[in-house]
Amino acid sequence: MVETLTAPVAAPPVAIRTSLEDDVAVALRPLEAGEDVNVGGQVVHLLDAVGRGHKFAVAPIAAGAPVRRYRAPIGLATRDIAVGEHVHVHNVKTALAGERVYAFAGAQADVAQDDARPVRTFKGYVRPDGSVGTRNELWILPTVGCVGRLGERLAQKGNAMASPGVDAVNAFNHPFGCSQLGADLDGTAAILASLALNPNAGGVLLLGLGCESNQLDALLTRIPEERRGRLRVLRAQSEGDEFAAGEKLIAELLGVMAGDRREDVPLSKLRLGVKCGGSDAMSGLTANPLIGLMADAVTQAGGAAILTEIPEIFGAETLLLERATSREVFDKLSALVNSFKRYFIDHGEPVSENPSPGNIAGGITTLEEKSLGAVQKGGLAAIHDVIGYGERLSTNGLTVLEAPGNDAVSTTALAAAGATITLFSTGRGTPLGSPVPTLKIASNSALAQHKPGWIDFDAGMVLDIGMEAAAEVLLDRIVAIASGEPARNESNDERAIGIWKRGVTL
Repeated sequence: MVETLTAPVAAPPVAIRTSLEDDVAVALRPLEAGEDVNVGGQVVHLLDAVGRGHKFAVAPIAAGAPVRRYRAPIGLATRDIAVGEHVHVHNVKTALAGERVYAFAGAQADVAQDDARPVRTFKGYVRPDGSVGTRNELWILPTVGCVGRLGERLAQKGNAMASPGVDAVNAFNHPFGCSQLGADLDGTAAILASLALNPNAGGVLLLGLGCESNQLDALLTRIPEERRGRLRVLRAQSEGDEFAAGEKLIAELLGVMAGDRREDVPLSKLRLGVKCGGSDAMSGLTANPLIGLMADAVTQAGGAAILTEIPEIFGAETLLLERATSREVFDKLSALVNSFKRYFIDHGEPVSENPSPGNIAGGITTLEEKSLGAVQKGGLAAIHDVIGYGERLSTNGLTVLEAPGNDAVSTTALAAAGATITLFSTGRGTPLGSPVPTLKIASNSALAQHKPGWIDFDAGMVLDIGMEAAAEVLLDRIVAIASGEPARNESNDERAIGIWKRGVTL
């Protein structure tokens, strides 16, 4: 018998910090008071119990001093904090205030493409304008909430009529389009018109009532003539049998779409939205930087990525401003951040009114910490453009989009801007889906195992196989879903829109 010798397997880490400059480490499992924890070679004796995803001090922190994570301040200590103490809302406060003046330090160049990276393709639907959809769907867009249920009934009928070349018929109900004024109404119209132009919509039925504020004729002026061939309009009050009229229009669009076929296209044709929701302290260590690598892969290939959730940039905006490709982009981004802060202040709310209760339970202490983790979804790409709510992509590279952090509103804004697939990181889980495939990237393996019906990818594998290896696995998954494999939100029929309501209601 031959004896086989094997090397001892190293015990997995129980805590991690992102940099030697950080004052805190993050627990990867629940830790007990009195436990000695090895953090990158430093043994820390815990003075408190620390939950998974929560932080403890690895260096003494004086009262009033900044507390550093991600090499940057996440807030100020409210009292002296000893090594081994739990660091959270009981001893750290935000340092965020109001608007700021930012200094432009020069234009940022694009990160060069890695020529050694294999050329990736996916199977998409090439549209006449050169854009590429990851789906060939018929979208029913109500101008007003009064006809929302009619749209849903028509979608059900349309799915029964659709040929195999059509991926789905979806109606996107919402409660707005009437009793709105000025910029508030304009925002609703802009979102609906931009959704109608998303490449995933091979056909669009604009469904109106007739007497609403969001008039169909005005909405149509927002849609270029060359896109009208795949668009139909139904005014419900003008038809004796609105359902039969809608069924006829859907049949026409399905006939136009029946000949559409997937074909191989380069990764540069992908339009990637990035988003987070229900974040925990692991989001900034696993899922968000992993999504950032996907944004880099797409933009370096010549494609487009879109970063939004402006209130979840507060405290980390300087990292993005340093990546502006021009003074114009810098000025637009700094103005957008300050205008969002002013939006909070004008409503009597502090700009730091975040993170959510779920974020706090998951270990996130301040908005600065949440933001520093969240902006990693944008990778290292230079920022080429900043666009308003309801506006559409006009360039490749990384674009920053005006929208709040609300999950439904921001994912809808991403789809309206032109995203054909959205990566959504989460530490606590959510079933929510947008008009486009919305991949849920779990920040931790426990969530992925607990909610396999929600989660498309387990970013917890980063701790086992490393970031680069996990990135290759995720890119394979993105290519498969862009080529037609259903995302979890699609399998669960979780498809909805949320519209940002900012004005008075009549």
